[in-house]
Amino acid sequence: MGILITDTTLRDAHQSLIATRMRTRDMLPIAEKLDRVGFFSLEVWGGATFDSCIRFLNEDPWERLRALRAAVKNTRLQMLLRGQNLVGYRHYPDDVVREFIRLAVKNGVDVFRIFDALNDIRNMEFAIEVAKEHGAHVQGAICYTTSPLHTPDSFARMAERLQKRGCDSICIKDMAGLIRPTTAGELVKAMKKRVKIPVDLHSHCSSGMAPLSYYAAALAGVDILDTTFTAFSWGTSQPPTESIVAAFEDTRYDTGLDLGLLSEINEYFVGVIKKYRGLLTPKAVRPDTSVLLHQIPGGMLSNLVSQLKEQNALDRLDEVLKEVPRVRTELGYPPLVTPTSQIVGTQAVLNVLSGQRYSVATQEVKDYLLGRYGRPAGKMDEEVRRSVVGDEAPIDVRPADLIAPELEEMRLEGQKLGILKSEEDLITYALYPRVAIKFLRGESVEEVLPEEGEETLNARVTPKQVVVGGTVDTAPAEAEKKAKAALRALLCPMPGTIVAVKVKVGDRIKDGDVVVVLDSMKMQSEIHSPYSGLVKEIRVCQGDRVPVNGVLMLVERDGK
Repeated sequence: MGILITDTTLRDAHQSLIATRMRTRDMLPIAEKLDRVGFFSLEVWGGATFDSCIRFLNEDPWERLRALRAAVKNTRLQMLLRGQNLVGYRHYPDDVVREFIRLAVKNGVDVFRIFDALNDIRNMEFAIEVAKEHGAHVQGAICYTTSPLHTPDSFARMAERLQKRGCDSICIKDMAGLIRPTTAGELVKAMKKRVKIPVDLHSHCSSGMAPLSYYAAALAGVDILDTTFTAFSWGTSQPPTESIVAAFEDTRYDTGLDLGLLSEINEYFVGVIKKYRGLLTPKAVRPDTSVLLHQIPGGMLSNLVSQLKEQNALDRLDEVLKEVPRVRTELGYPPLVTPTSQIVGTQAVLNVLSGQRYSVATQEVKDYLLGRYGRPAGKMDEEVRRSVVGDEAPIDVRPADLIAPELEEMRLEGQKLGILKSEEDLITYALYPRVAIKFLRGESVEEVLPEEGEETLNARVTPKQVVVGGTVDTAPAEAEKKAKAALRALLCPMPGTIVAVKVKVGDRIKDGDVVVVLDSMKMQSEIHSPYSGLVKEIRVCQGDRVPVNGVLMLVERDGK
């Protein structure tokens, strides 16, 4: 039997190259042909697709899954599930996990590729158990990374533990394209000695080594390889399907797939990628061995570029890429995959843009340092931990054990808001409550695709303006000029949406007090006052979109 192929074009490939912006209407016309190829599976759902659908595309992700299931009748549909994180950026309680998986199976998922960003199996066990209860194929995924603590033997031992927990196959998930050919061969051999279930290698071309590593893995006995059609391949995406199929033709590794049919399908995707060319960046489409240093995966890199563009700070990308490995080391060498890639990447951005490392820390970083995401492979830097969370002790149990059930409470809230028309709507609301309300009310609009060469993904407020109550108000410099001499303007350190304003006019605040909670780069950050004084004017309210350096409030500073 030859090598089996999982196609990633409809999920990871466009997540890696164009920030997960492929529309369902560009997937469905080719779905029937994809079904005819004979892939082991089609990865079509999960990862960032759920978030992107409701946040940017004004699409129902459940409708996408149902539509693809109706069109693909013979091939397994696969999703990427982030263990207890599901398709979000935090741990959800077990009742939400159970219902999400039930509905995913009901709507068409056959294969669950389940991973945990810290390779903490405690965060995978419940999802594995529930998916097995529903008769799904469970592929236990191991996040590949490099550090003094990660070795082929340690990964192989994890594969053995996943097999014992009922997984039907194992995936080596090399999300940043770090695995070298020699290591790929060693790792596959080590796993094949310990497990009897199929082993899949998933890699990216970020460093340019993935096709060589795929060949080495094949020689070592790998069972499945992840590829994508040429139009969506290379760069931070997967190796091209057609090339891998051609390379193994007429050998013991022959995939048995029809190159003629694959070529027809690729021609369709050539037309699709043209629509999204404005989202492509040089960093995403060309291999770059610097990834071996910063380890940022494809999807995160394309989003990181977008985030820095939004802050008019793209010129500081190299500084951020140098800061990422430093933060990662301080946090105990977590593999950089959602959500740890966002946690580490966002903190690196904040460290660079604020000018003072960890002076601004997201709530997610605080939770991570307190063990609420799980147990990393290495020890966290004690000085960093204390500077961010003080003397609070980290937890040492499965994080979800400390999370109370949420589903019934969310159901009541959703009913009061009048946004629940289906059982799937409840899960959408439970996963992304703030974004989902607007989407489920029908108030979202589809993001306009940028033209090639444009500098922004959307029309955005410029950094010299601040949105207050939906209108553009005065620039920070003018606000300072108009204010009394004793007043100081508290400025927003990054663009985002106001989640909560923690003070009111007339409150006396101290240096370091939390004044605003900001949703930025898919993370929540507490904004602290650098002054002690009296709040004289508040310039924002919940729901406002504020740019970097936008005025949050004016404070009469103590001591003048």
